[in-house]
Amino acid sequence: MLENDIQNQRLTSTSITLRIGGDYHQQPVISRLVSEFGLTVNINAAILGANSKDDGWFKLDLQGTPSQIQTALIYLHDLGLETWDQKSDIDEGW
Repeated sequence: MLENDIQNQRLTSTSITLRIGGDYHQQPVISRLVSEFGLTVNINAAILGANSKDDGWFKLDLQGTPSQIQTALIYLHDLGLETWDQKSDIDEGW
């Protein structure tokens, strides 16, 4: 049991690609990953046009405990935002 507790507290990282639709451009989606879920977020790349009706694409490195990362990914999913992990083919064009 103690070993599981240690594993859950150990920091890990994952890389994702996130598509944020124009409806969420005025929402602090990425900021909430830090403030509400305690993650360290590094934005490696972003495509966001001046027109807020377009989708924004972000390549993010997320660092935190496994449970923090999992809860944050559930939050993004619950918002209806699309995410791809680092192994996804969508990253090849960046």
